[in-house]
Amino acid sequence: MKKRWIALGAIAALGVGGYFAFEANKYRLPGILQDWRDPVQPNQPVAWQQGPATPPAGKRPPNIILIVADDLGYNDISLNGGGVAGGIVKTPNIDALAREGVNFTTAYAANATCSPSRAAMMTGRYPTRFGFEFTAVPVQFAENMAHGEGVGPLRAIFHGDRITPDIPDYPDMGVPASEVTIAEAVKAAGYHTLHIGKWHLGEAPALRPEAQGFDESLAVLAGGAMFMREDDLGVVNAKLPWDPIDRFLWANLRHAVTFNSSKRFYPRGHMTDYFAEEAMKAIEANRGRTFFLYLAFNAPHTPLQATKADYDRLSQIKDHKTRVYGAMIAQLDRRIGDVMAKLKEQGIDDNTLVIFTSDNGGAWYNGIERLNAPFRGWKATFFEGGIRTPLFMRWPGGIAPGTERADVTGHLDIFSTIAAAAGAAVPRDRTIDSENILAGPASRAAMFWRSGDYRAVRAGDWKLQVTKRPEKARLYNLATDPTEQKDLAASDPQRVAALRALIEAQNKGMAKPIWPGLIEGPVRIDVPLNAPWQNGQDYIYWAN
Repeated sequence: MKKRWIALGAIAALGVGGYFAFEANKYRLPGILQDWRDPVQPNQPVAWQQGPATPPAGKRPPNIILIVADDLGYNDISLNGGGVAGGIVKTPNIDALAREGVNFTTAYAANATCSPSRAAMMTGRYPTRFGFEFTAVPVQFAENMAHGEGVGPLRAIFHGDRITPDIPDYPDMGVPASEVTIAEAVKAAGYHTLHIGKWHLGEAPALRPEAQGFDESLAVLAGGAMFMREDDLGVVNAKLPWDPIDRFLWANLRHAVTFNSSKRFYPRGHMTDYFAEEAMKAIEANRGRTFFLYLAFNAPHTPLQATKADYDRLSQIKDHKTRVYGAMIAQLDRRIGDVMAKLKEQGIDDNTLVIFTSDNGGAWYNGIERLNAPFRGWKATFFEGGIRTPLFMRWPGGIAPGTERADVTGHLDIFSTIAAAAGAAVPRDRTIDSENILAGPASRAAMFWRSGDYRAVRAGDWKLQVTKRPEKARLYNLATDPTEQKDLAASDPQRVAALRALIEAQNKGMAKPIWPGLIEGPVRIDVPLNAPWQNGQDYIYWAN
């Protein structure tokens, strides 16, 4: 009998130990399972397909490069009057894209988070038209966010009741194969199509870049990756202990890429350097034929990791996380300059249309103030700080330098602008929300945003935001109040009603989300995540 009780005690101890071991590591499970299914292989050289040695005689359509930064704040670009750390970090190469072409000063992201914004850029359609309403995240990620500390009395909401058998698996959350991407459109017009960088539009084979119109793809398929291995001797890391998203990323992301659906392998060095160097190799390989390159950097998205060399150049910045972030911005700017220099070296600069933008505004969870100054709000809000984005187009053979335009435009119009420059057909069997803005201002009367119960519209100079948590309508006249300081909803109920009607009419043409928003989290409008809670702070709840 004594031995039996000892055995039962041992089993119980193992069970308790196993439970606590599971609890301690459960948020690492996605990364552990991925490592088991697809272990990261040693670095392998990327062999880009070689085009003709020399270009064909006669005039040809422009090469097109779409450069997208990830979570770049409006104030991160020194052209906008600021720059990181009070202007210490300059962005001369990004600034030059605007000065040497056209700067659309009133450009908007299609959404306040990355995945739906990229879906709009690729399709020229509101992502809600085809059910891509929420950023694709694994269920485990949503559960992790729900267990965060919250903000003061505000807590994240996890909608476990929305987990039903018909929710697609995470790899199947992406742009449906039935959509026509800009890569498919220009490929049909004779372009060689290349993708380098972040994708985040589906990881299943039918949704990957090479199945969506790209001839070649060097990809981070998920929403992020480590820029370097955490213990690399050349890296400087900045972890954000206040941020549950950051903890999940450090636990689960890997320093890894794929090439044309290969097994994952380690890139060389820092991811920003690697993507830029491979982009330059791809440009050189394709100088003799017309190409479209979608160059999607994952900087300066978290996790915050800089090279030691870039970090050491910014010793005047005393705050560690800001210094790492600033080093990432400086590196991104320098490597964009290197890509532009490669175009000149290869003799194709004059006939290359380069478009630069960011997927949304700077993130509140970085804990760095004024990323989107002078605008209020952050990524994951429909305030200007979350959706106002740089949009520069440079094409020496087709755009006069030093041009500025203030008409309302943004991500939606990238598709048709690229298609027009390439001589590619725009689909006629579906609603296309995109317009060719190089031919003149877009003709739309209003622009819309939606993420669950949070909706917004800009019509003329007026902008309305409607939220359920808190139950509130916010009305701003952007002509007189571009930074959204004075809410006019109470004094102008008729305008609120008219703009609400526009939102409702727009919603009738949208599709049911392909997957639900499982998590809603609080985002304070005027302070970053690490700021102390104070009663009266304005906030919204963001879905996924």
